[in-house]
Amino acid sequence: MRQAKKSRNTSETAIRLNWAIDGEGKADINSGVGFFDHMLILMTKHGLFDLSLFCEGDLEVDQHHTVEDIGILLGQAFAEALGDKNGITRYASVTTPMDEALSTVSLDISGRPYLVYHVDGLKDKAGQFDTELVEEFFRGFTSHAKVTLHITLSYGHNTHHMIESIFKGFGRALDEATSIKGRIEGIPSTKGMI
Repeated sequence: MRQAKKSRNTSETAIRLNWAIDGEGKADINSGVGFFDHMLILMTKHGLFDLSLFCEGDLEVDQHHTVEDIGILLGQAFAEALGDKNGITRYASVTTPMDEALSTVSLDISGRPYLVYHVDGLKDKAGQFDTELVEEFFRGFTSHAKVTLHITLSYGHNTHHMIESIFKGFGRALDEATSIKGRIEGIPSTKGMI
């Protein structure tokens, strides 16, 4: 089973998590940020991962350190759990509707961290959540998972639905790109490594 157990302790956050890529969609998540928990649960469910995550962050300052550091640690856990990448599909592109909102998430488990984030029209807040932190989460993840990630929001007007579409699509894309295909032998790269 491809999984990783990680922790991160700084003066701003204390995080521990256990992530199994080949799971059933089970989530036990408490970041201290309710809306963000909801998004991570959706990602886990639709990505068919098992994820347990607990964070104590400096929420008296704001949510930034909590969300960014969780992205960083999830990226590290993903890279560790994926291992040698033998036989993975590597690429995925998923379009996800959520009522009036539509997003596309395209992913390459490339070994090269790169984020393209084309998301316009979010309100500043979704409940108490600072929506600018969505990009910070994905930047932390891509940098430490060493993946190329393109996120495009085509349209939408409800901020909750727009972000939900992105996180569901992200989970689905991770699931597809990490899946093992019987026809793929070794590392899916002409270089022989990722």
